[in-house]
Amino acid sequence: MSEPEKIAPARKDFIREIVEEDIRQGTFGGKVVTRFPPEPNGYLHIGHAKAIHIDFGVAADYGGRCHLRFDDTNPAKEDQEYIDAIQRDVRWLGRDWGEHLYFASDYFERMLGWAEELIRQGKAYVDDLSADEITAHRGTLTEPGRASPYRDRSVEENLDLFRRMQAGEFPDGSKVLRAKIDMASPNLNLRDPVMYRILHREHHRQGNRFCVYPMYDWAHGLEDSIEGVTHSLCSLEFENHRPLYDWFLDQLGVHHPKQIEFARLNLTYTMMSKRRLLELVQRGVVRGWDDPRMPTIAGLRRRGYTPEAIREFCRLIGVDKTNSTVDIQLLEHCLREDLNRRAMRFMGVLRPLRLVIENYPEGKSETFEAPANPEDPAAGTRAVPFSKVLYIEQDDFREDPPKQFFRLAPGREVRLRAAYFVRCERVKKDERGNVVEVVCSYDPATRGGDAPDGRKVKSTLHWVSAQHAIEAEVRLYEHLFTKPDPDDVAEGQTWLDNVNPRSEEVLQGCRLEPALAERPAGFTCQLERLGYFCVDPDSRPGHLVLNRTISLKDAWAKIEKKAKA
Repeated sequence: MSEPEKIAPARKDFIREIVEEDIRQGTFGGKVVTRFPPEPNGYLHIGHAKAIHIDFGVAADYGGRCHLRFDDTNPAKEDQEYIDAIQRDVRWLGRDWGEHLYFASDYFERMLGWAEELIRQGKAYVDDLSADEITAHRGTLTEPGRASPYRDRSVEENLDLFRRMQAGEFPDGSKVLRAKIDMASPNLNLRDPVMYRILHREHHRQGNRFCVYPMYDWAHGLEDSIEGVTHSLCSLEFENHRPLYDWFLDQLGVHHPKQIEFARLNLTYTMMSKRRLLELVQRGVVRGWDDPRMPTIAGLRRRGYTPEAIREFCRLIGVDKTNSTVDIQLLEHCLREDLNRRAMRFMGVLRPLRLVIENYPEGKSETFEAPANPEDPAAGTRAVPFSKVLYIEQDDFREDPPKQFFRLAPGREVRLRAAYFVRCERVKKDERGNVVEVVCSYDPATRGGDAPDGRKVKSTLHWVSAQHAIEAEVRLYEHLFTKPDPDDVAEGQTWLDNVNPRSEEVLQGCRLEPALAERPAGFTCQLERLGYFCVDPDSRPGHLVLNRTISLKDAWAKIEKKAKA
């Protein structure tokens, strides 16, 4: 069974109600064809995951197809790297376009022919106004626009000028082709929008064949029409553009898909602007587009997110017509729920403190069996080596423990996970008075369980055997921004002032179970008591790098529990 077939149908929403009614009415002959049309000017982010879920999901639910189409109409910002990354990300999310991979640039010749048809109809003209002058002439929401002095050029002159634009006779920005609609329209998008601009740039697919490139509003509907799309699903910011989408198709009398808008995804502590994400990369704030702190699909994958968790998140947030902001804790909750079911358990110590068991035989080592995943009985057990010298977390020991601290302290006994009870007898310190070693005794009668005499301990600690441990670099991550809304800035500040300077902490000299050695990049596991972690691609033989995917604490689960109560 292919991956898309495993994806459960989404809940009923207003888009599916429209599609079902169109099927009943035979509006498009009962067909359902959608498309996901990214611009190859950056990597996909979590907001695009919602669009992918909707575009591919609607088609799948009604036996249709969804196209992957690159809207590559601006060679100044596009790159093959982005095209490759987008295809990789869509596939990773479990979606497949089959043979239906398209590029807007393959339609450039046909679009130019349709542009000339509008010129012949007297519905398009070449304008010499600059971009700033066009903006000034457009008017406001309360004032009508002013006609360009070039608006009434003859059909013959417009055709001649447009063909000379295509031939490369004019410099960038000197002329544009505009639709002739209504400069007094209450919808500013209908006030003679620009259809083509001059741009002498090499295109990644078309080379230097073209000197003029179409604007999105002109190209979008034509691309949909050429491909036989039935339902053009867009985010809500395109709602005011729909009359223009319809106008172009109606004037040309071509196949006319139905554009439907839905609310885009806004997520707390997250920036969704590709332009700003690119700025983070270019400024070196992050390591790249796939930095685990980035909201890109590549970044989430590198951090250890699963496609199943992202799809479940998209299912839960649903499809709405009203913009809102989703708490990032819901996304994190979906991830924890998924990883809890599938992630193998191991032990690791991030900030090691040496623990020596003085009454444990010298040179002896033994193996304990621990569950590979308590949530999955079929996962079986794993072998954990044990020896005289161990590492525990520094935070699990206090020489002078405060109230409510139940972990290891002088004279106190705790359980070592899956192993023995140990009691702290004394400590060793360095010349500055810092504890560098905890000396303990162990009770052999407590092997792998409780004490025979019934005594209890209040804490169970994780540990690793010093003799068997592997060393690793561990990267801990927090939100990339300090505020839920990164655009919430004080006067004189910018969104960059909200970048979290503590979003990444790199720990060296961490100690892990030997079973984690040689795990491939992308391998995700739970380090008991510490959270979920993923092997980073920076790992190499003898140097393991782990990213903390997410901690074990689930704030959203607590919110849900409180709400139900």
